[in-house]
Amino acid sequence: MGSLSGIQRPVVAASAVALASVSTDLREKVWPSAPSDSCLSMEQSSGCKLDFTSDPKWARVSDISVYKSCLTKSPIRVPSFRFPMIRVGNNCLLNNKASNVASFSALLNVYQSAELAKAPRPIDYAPSVSNRTSTDAVYRWHLPQPNAVDLSENSKMVVVLLGWLGAKQKHLKKYADWYTSKGFHVITFTFPMSEVLSYQVGGKAEEHVDLLVNHLAEWLEDECGKNLVFHTFSNTGWLVYGAMLEKFQRQDDNLMDRIKGCIVDSAPVAAPDPQVWASGFSAAILKKNSIAAKGYRNTDDIAAKPAMSETALLMVLEKFFDVVLNLPTVSRRLSDVLVQLKSGQPSCPQLYIYSSADKVIPAGSVESFIEAQQRMGRVVRSCNFKSTPHVDHFRHEPELYTTYLSQFLRDCVRGSCTHN
Repeated sequence: MGSLSGIQRPVVAASAVALASVSTDLREKVWPSAPSDSCLSMEQSSGCKLDFTSDPKWARVSDISVYKSCLTKSPIRVPSFRFPMIRVGNNCLLNNKASNVASFSALLNVYQSAELAKAPRPIDYAPSVSNRTSTDAVYRWHLPQPNAVDLSENSKMVVVLLGWLGAKQKHLKKYADWYTSKGFHVITFTFPMSEVLSYQVGGKAEEHVDLLVNHLAEWLEDECGKNLVFHTFSNTGWLVYGAMLEKFQRQDDNLMDRIKGCIVDSAPVAAPDPQVWASGFSAAILKKNSIAAKGYRNTDDIAAKPAMSETALLMVLEKFFDVVLNLPTVSRRLSDVLVQLKSGQPSCPQLYIYSSADKVIPAGSVESFIEAQQRMGRVVRSCNFKSTPHVDHFRHEPELYTTYLSQFLRDCVRGSCTHN
């Protein structure tokens, strides 16, 4: 998250403040008064809310027409990369010594001659020569599957998946597999949670996002007719998207026109809210043991409270981020990225997927942002899955989730074909 470089290393000071202040509140949080009885409202039990108001054609979810007049089959060329290390399978090539130039060029020449008929070979991009496995890669390129549906039509579109806090490549693979089965190129981007907490100017997080932006810019410039769709997860992926938009604008404002759609999964909260950041980090640390991993399947789920250990962790994290997010450099940098996301997004369709049961990102925050985007004249679609947990809608409701993605992507591809 390169542009979020104002967050440096306030961990010690902030943690001291958090631990000092949390002790007075902990007993009340751990042993609160008995909650009143609650039950599912009609809205919560009614299933997915389909918000297709701004454009009637989006209501035709059953419309599965194929638009095949735009693109033709052609060999796929991978652009030249200027990265410290490229990992292909178990082999590593370094691009920082003259002795490696010949082997690096040979690899690219072989890969550039590959056609779509050949099996896809994911390529990992890692920032250093440390002991990293394929699952630790910063980002990974996935080629379309040879037997993909609408291959010729979708093969000049790359879908950029920006992972949630704590996500790894293995977590994004199921999304990448679905997209490549439809003929899209896919890039999956993640980085360790430790790097989120240690932002610094010129640091690793900034370097990683720079690598991805430069890679995408080269891919777009290599040949006309190529376009992007972004699929972001949680507030982390959404903020990375905002940072990338800033970099695109600085490099070449025309690159923004090549973005044909943005899918926002389980986000956003368009303000630096300590409670949201605490919930996100708690969910990333505790994973399936977190209250955030539970949806609203029954009244017991609605009334469920975090375990004592999670309550304590949430208290510490909330105090911590209450300090960190108010640091001048942090506040200013986040403000810049949020302004970009609020008013500087490209003029492409947006799809928001969220849930009333999300215990990290409040549904009301998502709906407020959607309304603000619609007032600005943006083409916005949305679906409230009602009962599914944070960034877990695909696993719980795969058919409905992919139906929305399919319709959205068809219109994005059609729009890019018409424009081109």
